[in-house]
Amino acid sequence: MNSRFESGSIDISKAVQAVKWDEKGLVPAIAQDAESGEVLMLAYMNQEALKKTLTEGKACYFSRSRSQLWVKGETSGHYQEVVDIRFDCDRDTILLKVKQSGMACHENYYSCFHYLPGSETCSGEPDTKPPVSLGRTLEMLAEVIKQRNIERPEGAYTTYLFTKGIDKILKKVGEECAEVIIAAKNDSLSEIRYEASDLLYHLLVLLEDRNVPLTEIAEELNARRK
Repeated sequence: MNSRFESGSIDISKAVQAVKWDEKGLVPAIAQDAESGEVLMLAYMNQEALKKTLTEGKACYFSRSRSQLWVKGETSGHYQEVVDIRFDCDRDTILLKVKQSGMACHENYYSCFHYLPGSETCSGEPDTKPPVSLGRTLEMLAEVIKQRNIERPEGAYTTYLFTKGIDKILKKVGEECAEVIIAAKNDSLSEIRYEASDLLYHLLVLLEDRNVPLTEIAEELNARRK
């Protein structure tokens, strides 16, 4: 199978045939946060659940207690968008790398794995919100900036930057770099956070103006890992 999941890019028939289904026609499926690597949950799939997952790009499982398919988040809104799907070496377990919306656990934890061994005690209080991912935040912000570039809504600061052009954008990037340096010299965490956020925003505007997607930046950074 492909290491990066794209709906419609996988031969579904071959994928289904490759799995070693158990005597009940099921296979365990592990959901993992694509950004943090945190294991979120374990459920089961039958052939129809795998087909639906591969076709629609959202995690679908088979409920052994209800004997029916269920799309994760269908009632709660806590969907799992599949970004990567793999089989293990024995092809009897499926790994889904997902973008989790909201909580994975029905007990209001981000991950289902929150109980301590041999105890009914949880490892912490239920989460009120999932952990913030910088990668996801940048992706969403990049999408907003892209739409601003296309639509150019009147009065928007991003529209102003694109209208003024590359020289204005570069000037702002330079100014924000200097502001980050000053904030760091002042040793103010709140100031650093604020100015670094401004810098990242203007860098995203620059990348959009120069037509450089974030995926290419990610590929470049990954290529540098040893």
